[in-house]
Amino acid sequence: MGLFGIGAAPAMTDADARIIPDVAAATETAHPSAPIPVQGPPVGAAMRVPLGETGSRVFPLILGSAEFGWHVDLAASHAILDAYRDRGGNALNTSDGYASGRSEHIIGEWLARRGARDEMVLGVRVGTHPDHEGLGSVNLIRSVEASLTRLRTDRIDILYLDASTTPSAPLEDTLATAEWLIEAGKVRALGARGLVASQLVEARILCSAGYPRITALDVPYNVLRQGDFDGDLRLVAGAQGIAVTPSQALEHGYLAGAHRSRSLLAPSVRGAQLAAAMNRRGTRTLRTLDRIGAELSIPTSAVAIAWLLAQRTVVAPIVNVFAEKHVHELMQGVGTKLSRTQLAEIARAAQ
Repeated sequence: MGLFGIGAAPAMTDADARIIPDVAAATETAHPSAPIPVQGPPVGAAMRVPLGETGSRVFPLILGSAEFGWHVDLAASHAILDAYRDRGGNALNTSDGYASGRSEHIIGEWLARRGARDEMVLGVRVGTHPDHEGLGSVNLIRSVEASLTRLRTDRIDILYLDASTTPSAPLEDTLATAEWLIEAGKVRALGARGLVASQLVEARILCSAGYPRITALDVPYNVLRQGDFDGDLRLVAGAQGIAVTPSQALEHGYLAGAHRSRSLLAPSVRGAQLAAAMNRRGTRTLRTLDRIGAELSIPTSAVAIAWLLAQRTVVAPIVNVFAEKHVHELMQGVGTKLSRTQLAEIARAAQ
């Protein structure tokens, strides 16, 4: 007799051994009510908007890569890129100054592995790499050639000329060099960062003389940082039909809602940037975004993206992410349309 008066179990027969794998396989079969796997192209693949007069059509959220090679390693970066592509995204933005070019290396390897170059619109910002700073003719050509090598491609779809951090070369000289790059097939369209309204007017005058046109503008802009763009720069960009692709869409991550206490911030550059937003205005604005997000059942960060897309001249924000899950959260903002009441509430909170 076995334990508790129960007889010993009979030995397993060959027939029993054959039955057990069949039972196991049956238990692993998907439940009839399980979600049906998605077939065909992702929903986001149908969402494309013209990027001004660049000739490109993009998903209304551009994946930035400022964290690649710095806070995010190669494997995690590729997972983020895969998640973005799998949801229909097709626009990437990088800079030769991100992690001294490592960001471009990571994107170039991903494009080569996935064979995805032709389906992606690639924006590259140049002018800040320590080996060839500025937009002088020689350094501009060296910057583009180095970026093409790191990215493993033969052309850049939108070349952003960054005049924000280094002494700028004469605009006419820069555009003349850009014209040669375009004629050589290395660049398809021009964008800019760091130019003021008067320089955009000068660039348009030079365009009428035959120089290439600036068709996209990268400017730091979000619900908490409106002063850099509102005013003459917005008026000129709108009048010229320039596509605005604002960076700093989440104010260094503060508008994602993950950081709310100064005492928990690390003593770093990023910590100082987050702390600067943690004032009464920032807290009031974040709480308003929280509440609207709860009403719409979307993350707070998605509300910040939806606010940007509701602004005139904004075509597609550039957003840097740290993790794969952030891609799904942010993309929810693309399909969200804020009501006039909600936009007014956000405007009052951000005053």
